[in-house]
Amino acid sequence: MSATVRVHGDQPYDVVIGRHLLGSLPGLLGEGVRRVLVVHPAALAASADAVREDLLAHGYEAFAAEVPDAEESKTAQVAAFLWGVLGQADFTRSDAVVALGGGATTDLGGFVAATWLRGIKVVQVPTTLLAMVDAAVGGKTGINTAEGKNLVGAFHPPAGVLCDLAALESLPRHDFVAGLAEVVKCGFIADPRILELVEDNVELLQDPVAAASSPVLAELVERSVAVKARVVGEDLKESGVREFLNYGHTFAHAIEQVERYQWRHGAAVSVGMVYVAELARLAGRLSDDVVARHRSILTSLGLPVSYRGDRWERLLTAMRRDKKTRGDLLRFVVLEGVGRPARLEGPDPTLLVAAYAEVSEGAPAPSRAVSL
Repeated sequence: MSATVRVHGDQPYDVVIGRHLLGSLPGLLGEGVRRVLVVHPAALAASADAVREDLLAHGYEAFAAEVPDAEESKTAQVAAFLWGVLGQADFTRSDAVVALGGGATTDLGGFVAATWLRGIKVVQVPTTLLAMVDAAVGGKTGINTAEGKNLVGAFHPPAGVLCDLAALESLPRHDFVAGLAEVVKCGFIADPRILELVEDNVELLQDPVAAASSPVLAELVERSVAVKARVVGEDLKESGVREFLNYGHTFAHAIEQVERYQWRHGAAVSVGMVYVAELARLAGRLSDDVVARHRSILTSLGLPVSYRGDRWERLLTAMRRDKKTRGDLLRFVVLEGVGRPARLEGPDPTLLVAAYAEVSEGAPAPSRAVSL
């Protein structure tokens, strides 16, 4: 049994959520596709072979290309390698890419599809919870540079997204829990029922095998995808409300850059949400209770809510490069209540440092504001 969430907009597509969905892939590819490149990390070589064999059986010319794991794949060098594969196999505008893997693979596969011949089809097949509820849905693609995460990219809606929950059974617990951070984010910005489901099922959500076959997780994924689908359908290119999906991400991306991408994205987002919750509280825009609920939910799941206290200047430099920054004006997505996202532009530097102190551990946070 599966559920389908429709993402509207200029190029509408379906997100199919269920178990054992490989047979749905040809339908998402649509008519006219002849060649398909399956992009996958080494850890999913067996799964990629199964996808390729199924595509061959359906009459496609199917190829597979292995890329590095996680953020190491999101480089110009790896993208160039994939462009070379597409060129050598004579891929045309009527052909397609299938990106099989976590968020890094779907970001990379989508970017390569967006840039080959100025855009060919991509079907995203996310295999992590994080990718299912975030990276694979919405059409944002990209690669990293030495200066920051996702600074080079394109908006390129997929032809479809296949969220096979059975893939989550083999996901390491820490990766699964990290994905829950994005689920919780959707709850805080738009759907309070998500928060209630998480609070009522913390023990279940500690076990990927049990959770993957549970109707609770299916509902959480469907609700999270629906949140993103509503926003993306209204604002594909992040010119308005789509910014709200970046709740917690400005600080999170800074952590990831400072840590050279050794932190899991979801773990960084968890700390980032607590940071902006504290920032909103200090700015008089969010109640103590909602801030405490952030800490309670995230801690109960085993996600971090603090970060080392001796990295402020480096974090601030990274945040200045964030895509929401305009000139020298830092902009944050904050909450004014559960389900009530808003923007905070150019906050007083003393508030930024004070919020950092609230999430700091280890070495003390700086005692004075750093000039913006």
